[in-house]
Amino acid sequence: MTLFDKIINREIPADIVYEDEHVLAFRDIAPQAPVHVLVIPKRRIVNIISAEPEDRDLLGRLLLAAGEVARLEGLADDGYRLVINNGEHGGQSVYHIHVHVLGGRRLGWPPFPPSKAGA
Repeated sequence: MTLFDKIINREIPADIVYEDEHVLAFRDIAPQAPVHVLVIPKRRIVNIISAEPEDRDLLGRLLLAAGEVARLEGLADDGYRLVINNGEHGGQSVYHIHVHVLGGRRLGWPPFPPSKAGA
């Protein structure tokens, strides 16, 4: 069971900003932008590489919910970033697929400076 499963089951608290039958969205506890919301499917998919063809509908719902969260958070007009980290080298820390909705300021690219170890 992941941290996100515990949030879905209401075993640990979260600042929930959106919920429907399939998706839950809540504020990140270590925000990287003025608005930083995580959008997760209620049924766990480990990451995008482990997704199956039958997950297509749920993944579509996940992205549509991320767009709705951006609208609800007032990001639609100025823009925002959606991020999905996949695997250890991709920065995934919770192995339950999730979309980061980031905004509220101008976001640079690349998002992080290259590390000397990884360069």
